[in-house]
Amino acid sequence: MKNIDAKRPKLPPKTPETDAWFTAFFIENHIDYYTYPYHVSTPEQIRFIVFTEEDDRYYPCSDHMVEAIINKNQSEFLQKKYSEILQKILKVIDSQIENKDEKAYLKSLIKIKYQHETRDEIMIPSRLEKRLFGIFLNRTQIEDPYICEKALRNSRANKALSSDALINAMNHGDIDDLKNYPSTLSSIKKFLHYLELKRLLSLSVEHSLWESDKAANYTKNDYLAFFNRPFSGNGIEPLFDFLGAQNKEKTLSKKILWLADEAGEIIVDFAIINYLANLGHKIIIAFKDGPLFTKIDYYDAAEDEMLNEKLKGALFISEKNLGKNELANMLRSDKNIIVISDGTRENLNFLLASTTFARIFKEVDGVISRGTDQRRRFFDAHFQFTQNIYNISAGDKDSVLISFKPKHPSVIKFSHADLEEKAKTIIDQMKESRRKGMTVIFYSGIIGSIPGKIETAKKIMSTSINLLKKQFAMTFIINPSEYYEPGMDADDLMYMWQIVQTSGFIDIWRFQTYEDIVQAFQSMNKKVPPEWVGKDATFSTGCTKEMKIALKVQQKYPEMQIIGPPQERFMRRKEYGIGKMYDKRLSEICRQK
Repeated sequence: MKNIDAKRPKLPPKTPETDAWFTAFFIENHIDYYTYPYHVSTPEQIRFIVFTEEDDRYYPCSDHMVEAIINKNQSEFLQKKYSEILQKILKVIDSQIENKDEKAYLKSLIKIKYQHETRDEIMIPSRLEKRLFGIFLNRTQIEDPYICEKALRNSRANKALSSDALINAMNHGDIDDLKNYPSTLSSIKKFLHYLELKRLLSLSVEHSLWESDKAANYTKNDYLAFFNRPFSGNGIEPLFDFLGAQNKEKTLSKKILWLADEAGEIIVDFAIINYLANLGHKIIIAFKDGPLFTKIDYYDAAEDEMLNEKLKGALFISEKNLGKNELANMLRSDKNIIVISDGTRENLNFLLASTTFARIFKEVDGVISRGTDQRRRFFDAHFQFTQNIYNISAGDKDSVLISFKPKHPSVIKFSHADLEEKAKTIIDQMKESRRKGMTVIFYSGIIGSIPGKIETAKKIMSTSINLLKKQFAMTFIINPSEYYEPGMDADDLMYMWQIVQTSGFIDIWRFQTYEDIVQAFQSMNKKVPPEWVGKDATFSTGCTKEMKIALKVQQKYPEMQIIGPPQERFMRRKEYGIGKMYDKRLSEICRQK
């Protein structure tokens, strides 16, 4: 399907000055990784979510907004957006603060900060909103000013969904609905599933269910009228196909990331999510990390009695830095509903999202977003993503608007099943070598731990292994550098190799020594470059992790030998930067040089 949002924003010609201005834009909005490395996601983590072209840089706002800021030609538009934010925060102060002096103080403080932040017109409105709202929360020590409003919205929606009027409407069979019904029982069942989902989606945009008390007086006919609202947008067929609601074939289980939005609305979402879970899909619900007006957050999901009851039996993940293997185990669990935080207090800002959220985004089969705020971030910008994006929101003429943005065609994804199959192929080779009486050697060495030197590292490893093959008879030596494929990151490789390494078919696990590296360069008739002097497997993040695995494997298979640098020297490299092939601390070292 053609991408309807592929046009780039109209920005000034690329020059050192415009590049500097663009960087200043990121710095002033506190979303520049190199300025705020402990606050903003790495470029590699962003690429888990956004497929950026070589000359492109992701920003968390619409193309129209960035054009207005960078081109400095739409002051009226920007000031209108800024003013809306100010009025929103002042309204919060009016509703929450009774003391006259305290109210006057807070309003003055907010206005002073507002004038300072908007003077240069470089601030993204959503970043201004977060900053001003944060000032209010910090100064008042109010944890969540909308907690009661959110609870009321959830209660209204829950009463509506459990009312006799709605239940009778959901069970109502209309002759028009059954005009062209299928001829087989299985097809009829499929058709009824489609009809139920369509009705739930119709309710998902009926804001009166949670924003007012009108629903208390709704009748069966009122709900039947809601069910008849039209569907609009380019995503109707793609969404129903993705969910398997129209296919005649058996529905394949999907892993779905569901981006929750508003309180009250989430109750209808739960009805849809439970429906999908009953079909066999696995749904990961991402909530906000903390208070954001009437948006639903992780604390609400965990602590609100009504939401907690709705999520009974769901798996809650509070870890913000979930690893690849931990994630694989989580997705394999028997829990069909999983709850996480996206790590932010904004509508959508992938520059501040947690590592757990980024890894899940990369692993799922599709993303369903909710509401106009999220739609604007996904669809009003030219960026394409690593997943197919669907959005459900209220459309024109009382319609259900379903929007679809396909993932970038160049995205390469290795599923857990893909990596497991690759591991199985290697294990089969190890078994066959053993059957022939050969010794199986696994060679661990530096591949990506020296930034920018992957190709050199692969050549060194292959040269070292070729020298070993000339020395050893009847050996099968596994060269990890031969199995790297474009699109693989450290997460993928470590997941695949751990399956191989724990198989029990390794006779000798050899870790690269400095002598191996010297001999490789000598064989290539080259001197050892300065960045390789003194290096061995202990410099590698992957090898450090693999030494820990090797020691555990040796406990289970005591005959396996470990050869290489002393085990106690494997201490320096602890953790990959997400998506990187090297220790995250090396990013800081390289940046300082």
